[in-house]
Amino acid sequence: MATNKFSSGIAAASSVFYLLHHKQMKAMSIICIFLLAFSGGIGGALLTAHLQEKTMNVLAFFLLCAALAVNLKNKKWDSNPESQQYSINKRNIYFPILIAAYDGGFGPGSSTFSILYFMENNSSYIKAAQLTRVFIFGSCAGGFIVFYQTGFIQWPYAIAMALGSTVGSQMGIMILPKIRTKTAKYLINLMICLLIAQTFIKII
Repeated sequence: MATNKFSSGIAAASSVFYLLHHKQMKAMSIICIFLLAFSGGIGGALLTAHLQEKTMNVLAFFLLCAALAVNLKNKKWDSNPESQQYSINKRNIYFPILIAAYDGGFGPGSSTFSILYFMENNSSYIKAAQLTRVFIFGSCAGGFIVFYQTGFIQWPYAIAMALGSTVGSQMGIMILPKIRTKTAKYLINLMICLLIAQTFIKII
């Protein structure tokens, strides 16, 4: 897990630097989201250490099914919210913390959960995807600290995966504005379905 969190965190961090360099996000928004996700990631990693892998796969299966249902009914895809910055809503702060805990401890589908959460809080799809990169950076950083202390990291694999993930992340963040909203929705639904199939196979 430490190897996976390291590579995912580095890739997400590269996206954050890109967003800062091109002034597409404010530093204060990034700091707030990072700290929130970081704390959740630590908690999730600590909890996962006491759970069996099959239990996590069952949890992921039901969460992914719920995410697919929510995404299919989500009308936010058809709107174009004016809000381009995210402000933490203290009334539902437990949602992002739970998502961060899930990503820090396990991970499949966490980016989708995060995107849906930000869209529900009046962010456009593009802005939600950008905020998600910051969010994943924080949760992976928190998860990595825990897993690094309690487990073993294979540095050759971690570095190779981080380099590949960084290239993919940079390409994704650059072409993101060019992807039509409907296309993005179809792609996310497809990825959720593939993840559901993967987790189901692991369960059986």
